[in-house]
Amino acid sequence: MLFLSRTESKAPENKKRRVLLWNRDTGDVREKAPVNRVVVFTITALSLLMTTVDMTIVATALETLQKELHTTVSWVGWTITAYSLGFALMLPLSAKFSTRFGHRRIFLASIIIFTVSSLACGLVSNIYALIPLRVIQALGAGGITPSVTAIIVNHFGSARDRAVGLFGSIFPIGAVLGPVFGGFFVTYWSWRGIFFVNVPIGLAVVFLSLHFIPKDIVPRHRLKVAMDPGGLFWLGLGILASMFAATFISYKDAKVLSVGFIGLALAGLTGLIGFFFHINRARHPFIKPLYAYGKGFGAVNLLNLTYGGVTSGVLSLVPLYVAERYGIDALHASILLIAQGAASIIFSTLMAIFIRRTGYRTPLLIGCTIIMVGVALIALPPYFDLSPFWWMTGATFLIGVGTGSIDPPARNAGLNLVPEESATLAALRSQCFQIGEIITVGIATAIASEKIHPGITLGWVYAAIALGFLLGLPIIKSIPEHKGAW
Repeated sequence: MLFLSRTESKAPENKKRRVLLWNRDTGDVREKAPVNRVVVFTITALSLLMTTVDMTIVATALETLQKELHTTVSWVGWTITAYSLGFALMLPLSAKFSTRFGHRRIFLASIIIFTVSSLACGLVSNIYALIPLRVIQALGAGGITPSVTAIIVNHFGSARDRAVGLFGSIFPIGAVLGPVFGGFFVTYWSWRGIFFVNVPIGLAVVFLSLHFIPKDIVPRHRLKVAMDPGGLFWLGLGILASMFAATFISYKDAKVLSVGFIGLALAGLTGLIGFFFHINRARHPFIKPLYAYGKGFGAVNLLNLTYGGVTSGVLSLVPLYVAERYGIDALHASILLIAQGAASIIFSTLMAIFIRRTGYRTPLLIGCTIIMVGVALIALPPYFDLSPFWWMTGATFLIGVGTGSIDPPARNAGLNLVPEESATLAALRSQCFQIGEIITVGIATAIASEKIHPGITLGWVYAAIALGFLLGLPIIKSIPEHKGAW
């Protein structure tokens, strides 16, 4: 079946759409059931919140996991690394599956995989079972973002720009709630609660999705979409090897000139270069060259990689940086990240509301400039008689203001060019974030690991990143501009 017509152009945004469907085989025409946008957005928001919380909640239980599962620090650290590996591996696959088999089907399958594996993670009795289950859990999580983005784009009509923009407020909420929930469960219940909490939420999402998200209508030509295993191989090699390299160099005794690090770094670089060569030669590439570096798309991806992914790497290193340079403990370091998350939630919500008036380039220019200033303040020592804690709180808060301001326009800038490829573009955005964060953490830890004063060294790294952000501001001129709904 295919869409025949829509009668929504003159209707208020909060009303349900009337959509007619045509069956190419029988010639029948029928009216599609209306979509309850509030309920559908709530379902998708719950799923995103659940997976975002899971990215941070486990970190709070690492010490408890080590003791109760009778394992080592390196093994327990793999509960986070394994999740990152599975997530990075699934992102490129999920977009193809979602386009080929239907966004609702892949969304439901992803939620079920995530929920069942979460239950299994909470029931394990040794670390050797937990690590592969975390990979499976991440495979489910990796399929959610591309599919829910496509669901919103397909069913929200003229309201889709604001709905997609509001996604930006969900991720920082999850990042803030994760450590809070994790600390509560570990202190007052059990580490198993950090996994069990996903089960009722996942079941509720599945139940609601079956009732409120419309069934997939996949045209025949999409069932024949090639999967491009060559492209998947090169991209997977590039991302996974880079993640292993970043993890390897983060160990205390690791050396930049060691065979292990050099080999992994070269493998990652080879994979990424091989991927770009491949997509230019393949008949049906996994990602079209246009979406990777074509006019408009290339600028959006570069923006996401730098001001999105690199900024995420900057924030992930803040606890280490403030501990090494100022002696700020883990509890106060978490407050710094909460300040950043709160600012991001507030400003991403405001920007989602006003994005039709502002367009994309103005908030991007303002937000990226604020991020640059925040990172520069992190690099500088405290002024105005402020304590290091309050100085860093102000700096991270500014970064939150900037990231919140740029998230809705950065999400919409690519999607409004080809809405029918929303799943692919959402996965590509997430990949840019992953690559930017991997590069930042890997290079920063490699530079600081061999220095006598790693805190001071990281300060210089932050200063260099701030300078790079300043030099990168002209990218915004190439971002596709748009005002109003799309």
